[in-house]
Amino acid sequence: MATTDIRNYAIAARSTDTHGRVMCSVRNHHFIIDGPVQNGAPGEEVTPAELFLTGVASCGVELVQAFAKAESIPLAGINVDIAAMMDRANPVRQDVTVFNSVSINFKLKGVSSAQGNALIERFRGR
Repeated sequence: MATTDIRNYAIAARSTDTHGRVMCSVRNHHFIIDGPVQNGAPGEEVTPAELFLTGVASCGVELVQAFAKAESIPLAGINVDIAAMMDRANPVRQDVTVFNSVSINFKLKGVSSAQGNALIERFRGR
């Protein structure tokens, strides 16, 4: 296995003096995450669920760009919108908390419908 195939990630999170507020560090980047107000947290900053969904959306943008570049597809721009719903009164599973629904919408510029569909299907396969 080539060393470029191995990717290591190190993230740190710690409590703060405010209940439900978390100081996070990734490499030399530091940011605050708040739990939702439903948990008695401030809910003023990005919440863990929002950060998770942001990761999925940003992964969609970055990977589709990488796929297009690798295949010399003239992608001029990409927007990814993601929305999710969690109904705590109607859980999908009893053992873990998961979203009841998630929808992702890709908007690609500069590619044909066939090229766009191929790029999105490749992302979905990841």
